[in-house]
Amino acid sequence: MNIDLTDTSTRRIQEALTQARHLMGGPAVGMVLTLIIVTDESAQYDAVRAGTEASREHPCRVLTVISREARGSSSRLDAEIRMGETGPGETVLLRMYGPLAEHSDSVVVPLLMPDTPVVTWWPGGKVPKVPADDPLGALAQRRVTDAYAARDRLGTLAKLAEGYQPGDTDFSWTRLTPWRSLLAAALDQDHDEITGGEVSAEPDSPSAELLAAWLSIRLGVPISRVVSDGPGITGATLTTRSGDLVVSRPDGRVATLSRPDQPDRQVALQRRGMSELLAEELRRLDPDEPYQEASAKFAKDLAAGDGSAAKDKKTRAAAQDKTAVPKSAKPKNGAEGTGG
Repeated sequence: MNIDLTDTSTRRIQEALTQARHLMGGPAVGMVLTLIIVTDESAQYDAVRAGTEASREHPCRVLTVISREARGSSSRLDAEIRMGETGPGETVLLRMYGPLAEHSDSVVVPLLMPDTPVVTWWPGGKVPKVPADDPLGALAQRRVTDAYAARDRLGTLAKLAEGYQPGDTDFSWTRLTPWRSLLAAALDQDHDEITGGEVSAEPDSPSAELLAAWLSIRLGVPISRVVSDGPGITGATLTTRSGDLVVSRPDGRVATLSRPDQPDRQVALQRRGMSELLAEELRRLDPDEPYQEASAKFAKDLAAGDGSAAKDKKTRAAAQDKTAVPKSAKPKNGAEGTGG
C-alpha cells in the first residue's frame, strides 16, 4: 500500500499510518525500533531498499529524511508512506523544502515509535563531524556512518574517531566482522609467538586501517599496511617464528587460510551488501568499544604520521595510478559488497 501526502503535517502522516494499519488488518504496532535514514534524493532508493530488507529481520518504522531546496523561502513537507509490500515494517519518505529542511528533527520526533530504540544512519559520505551532536543523531541510541562512501575516506574516519561518542559505529568496521572472526578462530589454535604482520587492501581503505589497528591492539605487535589492487581487503599476514599465518582473498569471495605445516583451507569470505551490514548493526545497540579503540588508534597514528596509516605517499600514489582509481572516486551508495 502506497499513500502520497503533499504539503502535509506530522499529524496527517500519523493518521494515515493508523488508517493504513487498520485497512491491512493489523491495527497493533509490532515494530521493535525506529530507523532514521538521512540521505539525498539520488541515494534514497538504495538506502530505503537496504532498510526495507533489514526490517525483515528487525521489524521497524523506517523514516527517510530527504532535504530538498533548503534555501527556499517557504517550508513544505511531502510524505510517501509504504506498507505491506516488501516487509513487515512501515516506510515513510519525508521530503522537506525550505527552512523546514534545517529543522528535520521537529518533523521526525512526533513519528518515532514510542518506548523503542532509535537508530540513525547516514548511508552517504556526508556525515556530521560529531554524529551524536547532530539533531537527528541526538535522538538515537545507535548512530551508523560509512566512511568508505566519503570523498576523503581516511580523513572522514579520523574525524569520526575524534568525535566518537558511545553508540557510534561505522560500516567500515562492520565489514570486518567475517575477517575478525576468521582471524580469531585461526589464532585460537596453537601457534608460535607473533612478531608482526601486515594487511593488504586497495588504496585508502578505512576497513583495512581499522583491521590493522585492531590486530595491533590485540596482539601487541606492529601491523603494517600494504596497498594492493583490491577489491577491498585482499589479505592479512601474521608473522611467527615458524612461518606466516596468511588469509588471502584476491577475488572478494573466497579466502585461503594458510598456516605453517598445515594444508591450506578454503573459507567463504564474501563481501557483503548494504542490507546485511545494516541488519548486523541493528542486532546490538550497546556501545561498540572495539570499534572505538581501533578507530582511536588509527586517528592517533595518522596524526603522528606513524604506523600503518602513514604509508609512504609515493607508494600510495603509484598504487592508485596502477589501479586507475582516482583519489576522489566514491562508490555508488547502493553498490553491493563495497568496502570490505
